[in-house]
Amino acid sequence: MAAASIRLFNTMTMQKETLVPAVPGKLGVYVCGPTVYSYIHIGNARTFTSFDVVVRYLRYRGFDVKYVRNYTDVDDKIIKAAQETGEQPVELAARFVKLFQEDARALHLREPDVSPKVSDHLAEIISIIQKLVEKGVAYESQGDVYFSVRRYPEYAKLSKRNLDDLCAGERVQPGEQKHEPLDFALWKAAKPGEPAWDSPWGKGRPGWHIECSAMSARYLGETFDIHGGALDLIFPHHENEIAQSEAASGKTFARYWMHCGFLDLEGAKMSKSLGNVVRLRDALEKVDAEALRFFFLSTHYRHPLGFTDKGLADAEQRMEYFYETLRKVDERVGGKDFGKGALHGEPGKFLTEFESQMDDDFNTAGALGALSGLFALMNELTDKPPVKDKALVGRTLQALREDVRKVSAVLGLFEDEPAQWLLRRRDRAVKERGIDVARVEQLLQARADARKAKNFAEADRVRDELKGLGVEIMDTAGGTVWKVAAPSA
Repeated sequence: MAAASIRLFNTMTMQKETLVPAVPGKLGVYVCGPTVYSYIHIGNARTFTSFDVVVRYLRYRGFDVKYVRNYTDVDDKIIKAAQETGEQPVELAARFVKLFQEDARALHLREPDVSPKVSDHLAEIISIIQKLVEKGVAYESQGDVYFSVRRYPEYAKLSKRNLDDLCAGERVQPGEQKHEPLDFALWKAAKPGEPAWDSPWGKGRPGWHIECSAMSARYLGETFDIHGGALDLIFPHHENEIAQSEAASGKTFARYWMHCGFLDLEGAKMSKSLGNVVRLRDALEKVDAEALRFFFLSTHYRHPLGFTDKGLADAEQRMEYFYETLRKVDERVGGKDFGKGALHGEPGKFLTEFESQMDDDFNTAGALGALSGLFALMNELTDKPPVKDKALVGRTLQALREDVRKVSAVLGLFEDEPAQWLLRRRDRAVKERGIDVARVEQLLQARADARKAKNFAEADRVRDELKGLGVEIMDTAGGTVWKVAAPSA
């Protein structure tokens, strides 16, 4: 597929722009990854899922993408967490890198092309700091090195903040050796018990912001196409990245900036200070991973998303509907040859609409809306076909099923075998509702025996008894299957 025309919202210009790669057909994408001092929370998960889909779609549209997402494994938070657990900071960080990778796989996040760690890139970090010192936009102060914000006239061009107002709201904190309140640390002098590396300014460790400048330049060059992250990184992290990178290189840092909106927990913006952070690992014990992905993607990535129990339950029910539809279609047409020929209606219009929505700033909410029409048509063709030509219906269902596979590669949804997903969903619901599976199976056999004996009144009575237990049954081409009915509103 040839590279398509995609419009994205550029935070730098605050408007939608046509994505034009610096090198035709190729794209460099950098996303700020996790600081590995604890488990990631669902706000992190939403951001990483959003950019996972962005990269998937760019590749689907024919772009050759190099995707870089870093690990911050040198940081104040890591040092503090290690002091609390009694581990060495490097050991704690390595442990949480592995745990993050487990969580990422569970959420169907594809591994980036490069996942660099700060601790492996000290040479690159020190090299940039040296350039900044030589150019007079950074200064050494008692073993620390600071970036002089006043020496970079374009500071705050991403966040659109007023420099004087920012200065008025800042203070030099105890222990800091900087000249002005807004100056930020590029290098921190070593303290007892903290990890440290040799540098021209003595032993120490890098500040937070410099790491992304060094690692993005190492793998994508001094100028690259797309830089992404969460909305709360615009200031100061991304602002500081721009300042130090462009002051060092004299070039534009990132050509397009993308930011993912906040996730609200029952109406409150999720933040550690509010104490209402939900870990992804905990959430996945209560809701299916694909249902959580669907929940994230059901709202445009730039918009705030309310995290509620009802929202998750609705997402899981919607995924159940999708997988039940796919099971019916696979039972009807899987592996069969219906020959070549015409298709019923315009089945290709749903994929076209899906692509149109995704081309418009990766509008996953609109894309999922297009899928609703596709699944509705599949249900119609399997349950009440509007035409009698079985070959025509079969070809159309197979074409629609293939389009679902294409969409699946972009959204990271519908990746499982329908029967397996539905069984996992049922097992979780059975456990939550305390349903006696042995009793259900006994009643299903009784109903089958009654139907075989043509005692349909008894079969209906058993169905009602199952319904009273919270069980819904479906007679399919592959036999009778059952699921836990949705709770009454």
